[in-house]
Amino acid sequence: MTLNITTPRLHIRWLTENDATFIYRLYNTELFLKFVGDKQLHSVEAAREYLLNGPIAMYQRIGIGLYMVETLKENTPIGICGLIKRDFLDDIDIGYGFLPEYFNHGYAYEAAKAVIDHAQNTLKLKRLVAISSPDNQASIKLLNKLGLIFEKNIQETKNSPITSLFGVHF
Repeated sequence: MTLNITTPRLHIRWLTENDATFIYRLYNTELFLKFVGDKQLHSVEAAREYLLNGPIAMYQRIGIGLYMVETLKENTPIGICGLIKRDFLDDIDIGYGFLPEYFNHGYAYEAAKAVIDHAQNTLKLKRLVAISSPDNQASIKLLNKLGLIFEKNIQETKNSPITSLFGVHF
């Protein structure tokens, strides 16, 4: 089993360990570090290990995970968008992140909409959630545009930062 979603401008596919250089770059951008957090990917090799033990392992375990988002014509990697099962959430979560040079072009909406359609129509999910830092206004605006509504603030652990939980029922 694999994933192959195409939109008018994007190709969305499973990540592979060959995407480690891109993941290293993305996960160390200023806004990713600020809003998602430091995943300690301080080398391409660390990014490769993250891919193998994170998204790729999740594909093998439950058939979902974060996906690579590339431009359709050039096959240029521009971000990630996908479905995640987090231990501290009851429902499947949509997550995304894009390189700053691809902000404000509608790519995040286009990718997230396609992933949500896949979750609803192919995977037959009845509910989808998302989490966002309460001060990440761009992410919150996107979640609202996608139809996800703020439900409550949560914390993964007592020492974790407060996170806003959004949800949608299909």
